[in-house]
Amino acid sequence: MMEWVMKSYDKVFVTGCDKNTEWQLEWFLKNFKKHNKTIPIVFANFGVSDEKREWIYKVSAFDDIIDIPKQRMNGWFLKPKTLNLIDAHKLCWLDTDCEVLENVEDIWNHCEPDKLGMCEDRPWSKRSGEKWFNSGVMAIIDKPRILGAWIDACAKKPKQGDQEVLHFMMGNPINQITHISQLPHMYNWLRIDVEHDSTDSVNKRIMHWTGEKGNNVIRKKIYNG
Repeated sequence: MMEWVMKSYDKVFVTGCDKNTEWQLEWFLKNFKKHNKTIPIVFANFGVSDEKREWIYKVSAFDDIIDIPKQRMNGWFLKPKTLNLIDAHKLCWLDTDCEVLENVEDIWNHCEPDKLGMCEDRPWSKRSGEKWFNSGVMAIIDKPRILGAWIDACAKKPKQGDQEVLHFMMGNPINQITHISQLPHMYNWLRIDVEHDSTDSVNKRIMHWTGEKGNNVIRKKIYNG
């Protein structure tokens, strides 16, 4: 079996999953490749099945693959670690439940050095009374200092997800401003934006089908071709 060899990139996209969400992978890649053709995309293997890993190599589905050492933690906790492992000047993470609708290769135009580029999670912000950011799409320039602290916090195996870990690390709006660069919402339009809050946009670049309800939408899209 081919092993991953460290490469260096100027710009690169990355996604990843384990065997629980590998069924989304072909759908995700089809949408991404349709609209984004010049910048490579790397797959982070958080524990996919042998069959899916073979498919990735057989069809040359990705420009590269990185096998993340198996750990006793959910795949979402491995996202910040993956961002830190890949050698790239500009890097953008995309969850596999993100439906890429347009070209997103200009996302780094909205980033700042030493900050995580993220979109506000408006439904969570509205419901909690605090400003939240969604980790389904993240763009960085080099390696922000906050990344190491986030990796350490995720390694403690908290009960909530990586997004919650990051939020509680921030603690207050000043830290958010210091460590997070807010991306335009069109790069991460959430299912709940549309279904619960009735907000949509014809200009959105990425539709993020979160949760089990989102999974059902993706299954229908796959079935209908």
